[in-house]
Amino acid sequence: MATFLYHVGRITFRWRWCVTFLWTAVLAAVGFAAMQAPPSPDDGFGMPGIESQKAFDLLGERFPGSAADGASARIVFIAPSGQKVTAAENKRVIDGLVDQAADGPQVAGAINPFQAKAVSEDGSTAYATVSFKAPAADLTDAGKEHLARAVDQARDAGLTVEIGGDALATQPAAGGSAEMTGIAVAAVVLLITFGSMAAAGLPLLTAIIGVAVSMTAIIALGSTFGLSLTSGTLASMLGLACGIDYALFVVSRYREERGKGRAAREAAGMAVGTAGSAVVFAGLTVVIALAGLSVVGIPMLTKMGLTAAGAVLVAVLICLTLVPALLGFWPDAVLARRVRKGRGSRKGHGSRTSGRTKKADASTTSTVENGGSRWARLVVRHPVPVLLLGVVGLGVLAVPAADLQLGMPGDEAKPTSTTERRAYDALADGFGPGFNGPLTIVVDTKGADDPEAAAAVISERIADTGGVISVSPARFNEARDAAVLSATPSTSPTDARTVDLVKTIRAERPGIERQSGATYEVTGSTAMNIDVAKRFQDALVPYLVVVVGLAIVLLLFVFRSLLVPLKAALGYLLSVLASLGVVVAVFQYGHGAELLGVEQTGPIMSMMPIFLVGIVFGLAMDYEVFLVSRIREAYVHGDRPGQAIVSGFRTSARVVVAAALIMMAVFAGFVGASESMIKMIGFGLAIAVLFDAFVVRMALVPAVLALLGDRAWRLPRWLDRILPGIDIEGEAITRRHPAPTARADQDAPESLLSR
Repeated sequence: MATFLYHVGRITFRWRWCVTFLWTAVLAAVGFAAMQAPPSPDDGFGMPGIESQKAFDLLGERFPGSAADGASARIVFIAPSGQKVTAAENKRVIDGLVDQAADGPQVAGAINPFQAKAVSEDGSTAYATVSFKAPAADLTDAGKEHLARAVDQARDAGLTVEIGGDALATQPAAGGSAEMTGIAVAAVVLLITFGSMAAAGLPLLTAIIGVAVSMTAIIALGSTFGLSLTSGTLASMLGLACGIDYALFVVSRYREERGKGRAAREAAGMAVGTAGSAVVFAGLTVVIALAGLSVVGIPMLTKMGLTAAGAVLVAVLICLTLVPALLGFWPDAVLARRVRKGRGSRKGHGSRTSGRTKKADASTTSTVENGGSRWARLVVRHPVPVLLLGVVGLGVLAVPAADLQLGMPGDEAKPTSTTERRAYDALADGFGPGFNGPLTIVVDTKGADDPEAAAAVISERIADTGGVISVSPARFNEARDAAVLSATPSTSPTDARTVDLVKTIRAERPGIERQSGATYEVTGSTAMNIDVAKRFQDALVPYLVVVVGLAIVLLLFVFRSLLVPLKAALGYLLSVLASLGVVVAVFQYGHGAELLGVEQTGPIMSMMPIFLVGIVFGLAMDYEVFLVSRIREAYVHGDRPGQAIVSGFRTSARVVVAAALIMMAVFAGFVGASESMIKMIGFGLAIAVLFDAFVVRMALVPAVLALLGDRAWRLPRWLDRILPGIDIEGEAITRRHPAPTARADQDAPESLLSR
């Protein structure tokens, strides 16, 4: 693979105009397709195989005119202090709003709170429900504006009016200005790392092009494959982070090869053949981990995983083709300023430098110490304290993960500045905490002799269940073969007691069904969230086992060692568990939540652990490959185990640190998103990169390798014979194309990377 990529690098460097034009044409084509594409659909959160989904499907089948998937708006009225909504003037305003809302476009109906008895006991709060014929994503601006005008008129009359539901819910931004801050931080890190504006700008430019290609392709294919902008959020996050990192490694290796005396085109080929091989392997691990999200069985999660995998593939392709092409336009501009000046000043005085001086300079630069080598020497000298401190520290941070509670945050997790959150709080204050999460009981009376009596028995038995405040009268369909009940819990939707209540109602089902002669299932948003959380929780451990096993196998191929893959897998587990522990401490316990703008703590989003496991796996393998491959390269070329660690860190630590800082900056930018899911994912990934890159890879890895010594690189002979050879370090092309003797007018890689 290294030889093939070496030729790819040389070809794209030579034919840079054609490669650049090709990528420009691709971007223009997908951009045009995106502009012509119809609007993307809203993401549904269906999950085949769970009870709440089956009940929801039955509801849509037996009540075809109910628009089970239609949008709804719950309009909450709060009387001024000391008044009641039942006062004549307030009642007149509410009646007028309901009548006006019912006449709006796409409205299926509006329920008056006084007719439905939807008034709190103290008379301070009431609510009306407006049902639409179309899903929220398909509502027209005219329909939304009609309802908004009616609400504004009621507010002008003196009532406090808030709107819940999904009809007028604002679409959250992915990251906003905070995302741009992440890109700015990445630019600063690149500039400090390379000491060159061109070298710093090139990874950013190619990463942005990659994200643009990926996101416009998602928009263009949105209506065909059911992809929405929410599906592409993870794609933009990973596409930007991986695109910058992958280009960073290739550019840094290019500078290193130039420092060895290679010509620009040859250096581009060597960079793509060596660092590019690691990029291909790292990218494939990320793609496999993301594609593996499809095994969970949730369509939206599958879409997010596959679109993100596509974005990473685009980042890899751009890194292997567009990056060397752009290097062809500015072969010297990406070098450090000091190096460029040195080249220019020495061109006119090269004859004055003796061969002995050149040789001495080359020898000196090859052993230059930098921060990476000094840190590695410290760890090699004291491996046990470093290992104990890192393992114990991550272990302590992982403790809260044992109390992980999964759920799907709703309006209660939104900022208080949103009308949805204020409507949620008003309903909880006026009607009780369980009012925001009623349980929908779908009764199938086809097998019952007396459908009304069967529904009455089920209603009575559920009402007698502890934790249920009330059960609504049964509502039958026209065929009288199905009925719907609504049970209101005494606790909030995210309360653990509500989970127990759902389990109790389902556990009592066999006896109730024998008594009534009808069957029933529990659904609704609360039950759906509980079932989804259970599905994620059941899939987490198997997915983790698959990912860890995959890591061991892949690293076994790459490093031809048994202990190195085991060490990498255990370190990955430590970083994942510690990251989950910190996420639980912040978003579930509330420690430091206000610093992130989290106004309401609660269960961790159901998909968060799965995302963390899959994405951190790919990133962990990135750092493991880029760092340990240089250590192995030094060991293979004759360094003792301890010295090989120092040599590997001398050439790669600074770049790995820069890559990790860039990843953290990009992920942390998404903490500024208003949607709790994106905020939690961004924070969790940023913390995971911090732990995996700086604690596991930069501290625990050299400590373990120092303790293992030569044993780290041993492999049984029988296994060595059957394993395929993967030349990720590019040893074959290095032997075929050795670097020329270093000259005094060229800098060694350490001095380049130390800029």
